[in-house]
Amino acid sequence: MRFALINPAWSFEGSIYFGCREPHLPLEFGYAKALLEREGHETTIIDGQMDGLNTAAIAAAVADFKADFAVVTTAPSYLFWRCAPPELRAPRDVIEAIEGNLRDSGGKIIAVGPHASTTPLTTLHKLGADLAILGECEDILPRLSEEWKTLDSVAFDGAIHGQPHATDMTSLPALKWPDATIARHSHHHHRFEAQPLDPGAEVEFSRGCPYHCTFCAKENFRDDYRRRPLSVVLEEIDNLLAQGVEYIYFIDEIFLPYKPLLEALADRTVKFGVQTRIDLWNREMIDLLGRAGCVSIEAGVESISEEGRNLLDKKCRLSTDDLAERLIYARDRVPFVQANLLSMEQDDPEAIEAWRQYLIARGVWANEPVPLFTYPGSPEYTRRWGAPDEHAWERAVDAYLNGNQAFSDIQEQRPQRLVQLETRCAS
Repeated sequence: MRFALINPAWSFEGSIYFGCREPHLPLEFGYAKALLEREGHETTIIDGQMDGLNTAAIAAAVADFKADFAVVTTAPSYLFWRCAPPELRAPRDVIEAIEGNLRDSGGKIIAVGPHASTTPLTTLHKLGADLAILGECEDILPRLSEEWKTLDSVAFDGAIHGQPHATDMTSLPALKWPDATIARHSHHHHRFEAQPLDPGAEVEFSRGCPYHCTFCAKENFRDDYRRRPLSVVLEEIDNLLAQGVEYIYFIDEIFLPYKPLLEALADRTVKFGVQTRIDLWNREMIDLLGRAGCVSIEAGVESISEEGRNLLDKKCRLSTDDLAERLIYARDRVPFVQANLLSMEQDDPEAIEAWRQYLIARGVWANEPVPLFTYPGSPEYTRRWGAPDEHAWERAVDAYLNGNQAFSDIQEQRPQRLVQLETRCAS
């Protein structure tokens, strides 16, 4: 069978989208391509964002490939599955462009991503897709040539079969990207201490998180914490370094202290960035993190009060003063350290600003608190409204717009409601 794995040409105009607008390696499609080809399927990745393809060019590529399955993601790279654009505008535009020729030849359209995982039937309806995969998709895709009624973790014909899927991380190979793809990847995600000289890349060492903070949308994908084999990850990193990559960003939902990986990175000439919780790192491991080549830490603090952190179910064992000390210690060893803050009623605005200025004066960046968007699939969404239904994404966007006058500084204009952004979705 022939599989076209499609990353749309994303447009974020009017969206509440919090993620980076730059192209990133579609790791989930890289893994899927390797697993599909291992089973004898012909596979191509058509990346509208990385390759600068508009919707017409994507449609032409799908037609030329003569795909049996067109797999369309609802988030720009696995890095952003947990903070995806709520609207399905971009994937629907792609499907609208490809479905005529594809269906004439008997092809099927498959939806993957956070929307397919959290609200699969609504996603099928909006996109006009044939099947949605619930959860992580890499090792489900090779089975789509089987009878669909035998599959778990899928939705089709108005019915959901099974629960969201968790990929066997030991089955994922070391990725080897085409030289041309790496050469185009000039973006260094969340790097601020220097201008890029050579290509950047993304790598995944672990998936999932052992914590269940209320704001994190990971209940239906990337939930349980799992590591890839160290030897496989190092092989992948060595492939990238041989292609001239200067900087790697670990997309791990939470980059936990792991001495064998850091020691191996310290033996290589590479710079890298991570997202983590600073309360999980002691001084010895922070020292090693700096020696290993880390140049960027994005640390989730969220609230400056113990009450606020408890409300978010952070299970943080450090006091606010201890968090500040640990951040400052890290900044002495890593060129850029950021403390992320959310808007919390429990936090006094004057105390927040004093805490921010204390850190900024010592070289740690702490953002002005941003409003919380209640993603479907997060514990906070379930607490407020119950299980996500067919109006889940609209409900979350409306609550965000109705409850806030100021938004994240990445949103250059007031976000629009979902109905305005999805006017082209299937009715």
